[in-house]
Amino acid sequence: MKSCGVSLLTVATALSEDDEKKMAAGKRSGEVEEGTPSLTAEEKDAIGGMDSRLFGFVKLQEDGARRKILLDKAVRCYESLILKGEGKVESEFFCQLGHFNLLLEDYPKALSAYQRYYSLQSDYWKNAAFLYGLGLVYFYYNAFQWAIKAFQEVLYIDPGFCRAKEIHLRLGLMFKVNTDYESSLKHFHLALIDCNPCSLSTAEIKFHIANLYEAQKKYHSAKEAYEQLLQTENLPVQVKATVLQQLGWMHHNVDQLVGKVTKENCAIEYLQKSLAADPNSGQSWYFLGRCYSSIGKVQDAFLSYRQSIDKSEASADTWCSIGVLYQQQNQPMDALQAYICAVQLDHGHAVAWMDLGTLYESCNQPQDAIKCYLNATRSKCCSNISALASRIKYLQAQLCNLPQSSQQNKTKLLPSIEEAWSLPIPAELTSRQGAMNTAQQACRPHHVNTESALGLNQTPISQQSLPLHLITSKQVDGLSSSAKRKRTSSPIKNSSDNWNSGHVSHSSAQSQVYPWSLTPHKLQHLEHLRANRDNLNSAQKLTLEQLESHFILMQQLQGHHKCQTSHFGSPNCEQRLFSTESSQYLQTVDTDPQNQNGHTVVPMISVTQGAAVNLLSSNIATSYGQQGITFTKENKHSGNTSLVTEINRHAEKILNGSAIVKGLSNHLDQMTADAISSPDPVDFTSSNLLNLDNLQHSALLIRKSSDSVNSETYNKVINFHPTTNTKTENSDASSSSSAISTISSPNLTEQASKHKVTSLNSPHIMLNTDNGDELEDTESSRKTDLPLVNYKPNSQIIPSLSVSIYPSSAEVLKAFRNLGKNGLSNSTVLLDKCPPPRPPSSPNPPLPKDKLNPPTPSIYLENKRDAFFPPLHQFCTNPNNPVTLIRGLAGALKLDLGLFSTKTLVEANNEHVVEVRTQLLQPADENWDPTGTKKIWHYESSRSQTTIAKYAQYQASSFQESLREENEKKIHHKDYSDNESTSSDNSRRKRKVPFKTIKFGTNIDLSDNKKWKLQLLELTKLPAFVRVVSAGNLLSHIGHTIMGMNTVQLYMKVPGSRIPGHQENNNFCSVNINIGPGDCEWFVVPEDYWGVLNYFCERNNLNFLMSSWWPNLEDLYEANVPVYRFIQRPGDLVWINAGTVHWAQAIGWCNNIAWNVGPLTACQYKLAVERYEWNKLQNVKSLVPMVHLSWNMARNIKVSDPKLFEMIKYCLLKILKQCQTLREALIAAGKEIIWHGRTKDEPAHYCSICEVEVFDLLFVTNESHSQKAYIIHCQNCARKANGNLENFVVLEQYKMEDLMQVYDQFTLVSSLSSSS
Repeated sequence: MKSCGVSLLTVATALSEDDEKKMAAGKRSGEVEEGTPSLTAEEKDAIGGMDSRLFGFVKLQEDGARRKILLDKAVRCYESLILKGEGKVESEFFCQLGHFNLLLEDYPKALSAYQRYYSLQSDYWKNAAFLYGLGLVYFYYNAFQWAIKAFQEVLYIDPGFCRAKEIHLRLGLMFKVNTDYESSLKHFHLALIDCNPCSLSTAEIKFHIANLYEAQKKYHSAKEAYEQLLQTENLPVQVKATVLQQLGWMHHNVDQLVGKVTKENCAIEYLQKSLAADPNSGQSWYFLGRCYSSIGKVQDAFLSYRQSIDKSEASADTWCSIGVLYQQQNQPMDALQAYICAVQLDHGHAVAWMDLGTLYESCNQPQDAIKCYLNATRSKCCSNISALASRIKYLQAQLCNLPQSSQQNKTKLLPSIEEAWSLPIPAELTSRQGAMNTAQQACRPHHVNTESALGLNQTPISQQSLPLHLITSKQVDGLSSSAKRKRTSSPIKNSSDNWNSGHVSHSSAQSQVYPWSLTPHKLQHLEHLRANRDNLNSAQKLTLEQLESHFILMQQLQGHHKCQTSHFGSPNCEQRLFSTESSQYLQTVDTDPQNQNGHTVVPMISVTQGAAVNLLSSNIATSYGQQGITFTKENKHSGNTSLVTEINRHAEKILNGSAIVKGLSNHLDQMTADAISSPDPVDFTSSNLLNLDNLQHSALLIRKSSDSVNSETYNKVINFHPTTNTKTENSDASSSSSAISTISSPNLTEQASKHKVTSLNSPHIMLNTDNGDELEDTESSRKTDLPLVNYKPNSQIIPSLSVSIYPSSAEVLKAFRNLGKNGLSNSTVLLDKCPPPRPPSSPNPPLPKDKLNPPTPSIYLENKRDAFFPPLHQFCTNPNNPVTLIRGLAGALKLDLGLFSTKTLVEANNEHVVEVRTQLLQPADENWDPTGTKKIWHYESSRSQTTIAKYAQYQASSFQESLREENEKKIHHKDYSDNESTSSDNSRRKRKVPFKTIKFGTNIDLSDNKKWKLQLLELTKLPAFVRVVSAGNLLSHIGHTIMGMNTVQLYMKVPGSRIPGHQENNNFCSVNINIGPGDCEWFVVPEDYWGVLNYFCERNNLNFLMSSWWPNLEDLYEANVPVYRFIQRPGDLVWINAGTVHWAQAIGWCNNIAWNVGPLTACQYKLAVERYEWNKLQNVKSLVPMVHLSWNMARNIKVSDPKLFEMIKYCLLKILKQCQTLREALIAAGKEIIWHGRTKDEPAHYCSICEVEVFDLLFVTNESHSQKAYIIHCQNCARKANGNLENFVVLEQYKMEDLMQVYDQFTLVSSLSSSS
C-alpha cells in the first residue's frame, strides 16, 4: 500500500529505539514502573502498515481479535512513552496514535491525538493519511463542515489516494444531507466509476444516484434509474424492497409519471411488491396506507397503518395519518388521541398541529385551536405561516366578540389540549406495540452512531447488509427519535405560558444520559487526583488526564445549549468548545494556546454517539404531510437536536478575525499581514495579494553559482512568514498563495532594481493538471526539502531582492530525471507540493461602521478623448478600486445603444433562444423566504427557455400592466407608488402579501458575427481595455470561445430581475453596459471579503460557487463588510475588477450587455490561478483553462512585468515537469503514447468524469478512440476505472521539444521593447 505521509514503520522503529533508551535510563535511575508495555520486533512490523486507510477494511472482532489486542498494546505503549517524555516526542507519534485509536473506534482519543499532531506539524497537509483520519473522526461526529474540508484536501493533495472512493462516498452522503444535490451527485458518480472496494456496493451507490434525481425533481430520470437498478442481477433483497418503495411513493406524489387516474394503482402495485420482498418494512406499510386513504379505502388504510405500528416503525407521520382517517370517519375523540401521539413523538410536526387545530375548530373549541396553530407556526417545517397567522387572528377576533359567560358555560366535545396530553393511547392501536418495543430494545446496539447509520462501519465488506441510510423514509428518524419511546410530559406542566406562546417544552431531551457522563464516584476520584497532582506516578497521571478530558467533554455537552450567541458573540462559549485543554494529549506539554510552531489546534468536538446520529438520520428522509415528498436534514422533533449544530455554530467563529478559535482554522482562514515592502511597492488592496504572500521555498529555482547575495539575507527572504494570530512561524500551510522567491543573478539585479520589484510570488497553487503528480515519491521529495530557517519579522521594512533565475528547460528536466532516479538531486530545483487553497480571512483591523458604505469610484466622461485617456485604464484595473462606474460612456463615444433595444433584437433574430429565470419580485436590499416571514440568503430561481420574440411580448405586457396598475392607484387615491417592490421603506407592507412572480431573460448569446454583425461592430468603438477582443485581454489568447466570457451576452429585464451574488468565472474582470431605458441597482463587495461571504453561504447551507444566493446586508454590516451600492443608468458602464463579489437588480425595464476581460496584470493572473485551484478543491469546473492559457500567453505575449513573468514562468515549469514525469512513467510501464496533435481553434480539454483540465496527454477509452468520439479522462480517473490502463489509449497533443522551446523562449523583456 502506497504511503500517504510519514512511514509508520519509521515511527514504530523510532518509538522502539527511544523506548529502549528511556527504559535503560529508567533502570539506571530506578524509576521504571512495573508493567510498562513494550513491542516485539514482530509487533513493530505488524503495526508499521496500520493507519487510517485501513479503517472499515479490517476486522477487530472474531478472528481479528489478535489485531485488536495488538492495537490496544500499541496505544498503551505510545501513551506510556508520551508520558515519560512529558509530551516532547516526534509529531509522527501523535499521528500514529490517532490512527490506532481510530481503528479501535476510540474517537475522542483519536481526535485528541490528531489535534496534537496538527499543532506540532507545520506541513501536516502533506500527510494524506492524517487528513483522511481526521475527516473520518469529524464524519463520525456529524461535523460535516469540517469533514468535507478535510476530505477535499486529501483529494487535492493526492488525487490518486487509495481511499478516494470512500471519500467520494462520504462526501456524497454529506452533501446529500446538506441538500447540495448537484455536488452529492457528482461525488456518487465519481465513486461509481472507481473500481476499488468501498463500504457500499455498486447497487447501493446507484440507488443514491437515482434518489438524488428524485430529490432534484427529475422524476423521469429517477424512475429510469430505479428501473435500471431493478434489472441488476443478484440485487440484494433490501435494496430491491427500498427501490420499489421509492417508486411506489414517487408515483403517489408525482402526476407527470403516469396519468392521475392510474397513478395510485401503480403506486399500490409497487408498494405491494416492496412488501413482498420485505414484509417487515413499516415504512412501506405506511406508504401503502396513504395510497389506500387517497382512494377512499379507509379500512385497508387503517390496517396498513396498524401493520406499520406493529413493525416498530410507527412515527409521527403514521399517527397523523391515522388521525386524518378518524377525522374523516367523524370519530373526533379517536382522531384527537392519534394527533396527540403524533405531536408527542415529534413536537415540531407542523401538519399534525394544524390538523389538530382544525379538529378543535370543527368542534367549536377555538381556544384550543389557537394553541395548536401557534405550535404549528413555531415549527421549522411549517410552510404556510401566513395563512395560519390570519386564521389565528380570525379566531381571536371571534373570541373577543363572545360574551365571557358563554365561553365558560359551553360544553366541550373534546378534552382540552392540556387534558388530552395525558390520555392513554387507544388500546386497539397499541396491542402489540409493547412487545415489539421490548424486542427492539433488546436487539438495539448500545451505541448508535453515524457509521452504522450510513453503513460505513468496520464490518468486512462481504458481510455488510444494506445500511439504514438506504431506507428513504423516517425509518431512519427512529435512530434519534424513537416512535416507541415513552410519552413526554405535557408542555403545560413545564410552563404555564408555553401554550400561550406556542412553545412546546423539550425537557425530555435534557434528561438524556450520554455515554461518557462521569459518575459521582469518578468525579470524586478526579478531585482526589487533582489535589495530589504533584505526587502522581505515570499511570495515575494518565488516569487523571483521561478523567479531565472526559470531564471537559461532559461539561461541553451539558452546557452547549447555554452558548446561544451569534458567531460574533461570547468568546467564552467558543473557548469551551475548542479548548486545547479538552485534548488528552495536549495537556502533557504546556498550556499555551499556541505551540512552538505557532499553530492553533484542531477544534475538539464533544458529541455523543447518540447525538452523532441525529443530523444524518434523515439523509434520504421524506417529510410526509400534505406536501408530498421533501428532502430535509432537519426533519426532527426539536427535543433531540444534535450537538453538532451547536459545534458548527461555534466553529463559525473561526472566520475572518471576528473571533479566531482554537480549531482547524487553516481549513478556513487565510493569513493576513503587513506587506513586504520595496522602495516602491506595487499598490494592491487585498492583504493576500502578491506583495503580501507568505514567502516559502517550496518551489524555488536557485542556481548554485548565484552566491553574490548574502546567505543571511537570502534566508530572510525565502523564509519570511507573515501571519496573523494563527500559525505564526514555519508554517507553509497558512498562506493563501505559494510564493516563488529566488536569488537575483548579477545580470538581472540591475533590471530588478530598475523596476523596483517587491517579492515575486507564484500563483496560489501551481496549476496541477492531475496528470502525474501522484507518481512522485513523497518520501524522496520530502527528503530533498531545504531546512527551514525561521525568521520572525520585526517592524522594519524588508526589501525584496528577487527576480527569479530559471535554468533552461533541458537543465530543469535533467534535474527532475535525476530526482526521479535517485530520490535525491544535486541541483537546487525544488517543486514541493503547496498547501491547499483557503478562503481569505477578513482584513484586519476591521473597518469602522461609518466606512461600511463607501462611495463608489466613478468617472464622468464628456468626450471621446476622456474615454481613451490612459489613466482611465489604470484607474479601473487598480486593485484598490473593486468597481468603477463610468458614466456617460455611450454619449462620449456616440454608441448606438438602439442596436441592443428589444425592438431591434426582435427585428434581427426574433427566434433566438433566451434562458428564462422565474423569480419573486422583492425589495432590492432584502431577500425573503416565499412566505415572507424571514430574511434568508438562498434565492429561488427556476430555469426555462423561450425566444426573444416571446420574451419581448412579456416585457411589453409587463410594462403595460404596470401602467394600468399606476392609473388604478391614482383613481383610488392610494398613497403608495408602484416602486414599493424596490423600496425598503415599503418592504414591511409588501412582504405581508404573496410576492409577485417575474421572469428574467438572461444569457442571450450574441457571439454569432453573422447574426449580430452590426451590434458587435458597434462595440469596437470602445477603448481597447474594455473591448471583447484585444491583444491586452488574456481571454483573447485562449484560442477558442467561452460563451459569455470572451463573447457578448445580453440580458432582458423587467423590474425586480436579479443577478444573484457571485464572483466572475476564474475571477476575471467584467464589463456591463446598461442599454436602458430603466436603471439597475448594484451591490459590490471587495475581493478581500469573499471569504466572509463564503462563510455566510456555508452557514446558510449554500454553495458559494454554485448556489443562488442574495446576501443579507444586515449580516454583512455586522461582520464589518463594506458594500458599495450605486445606480447604473442607461449608457453607463460598470467595470467589475478582478475577484469582486457583486449582485444586481433591475429597477426598471431595461436591457444590458456584458462580457469578461482579463487585463495583462499580475493581480489578474494571480487571482485567476487561485480560483482555478479553489475550483479544483471544490470539484467545480473552471471555465477558463489556465494551463492552456498560460502556454498560449508564453507563445503570444511579451511580458515586462517581473511579477507576472515569474508566475507564468513558474506555472510553465510546473506543467513541464508534470508532462515529463507522466510521459516517462507511461513509457516505463510499457504504455504506448500515440501522437494526436491539435487542430486550429481546438478547445482545451477537460476530464469527462471529474472535470479537471487535461493538458497534453489525453486518456481516451479504446471504444471512443475507435469511433473518433474521444471521451477524455484525466490520468487519475482513468486509473480508477482501470488500474493498468488496459482499456485506454494515451494521445499526445504536444511534442516535448515544442514545450521546451516555448519555455526557453519566454523571457522577461523591458518595458520599452514590450511597448514597441
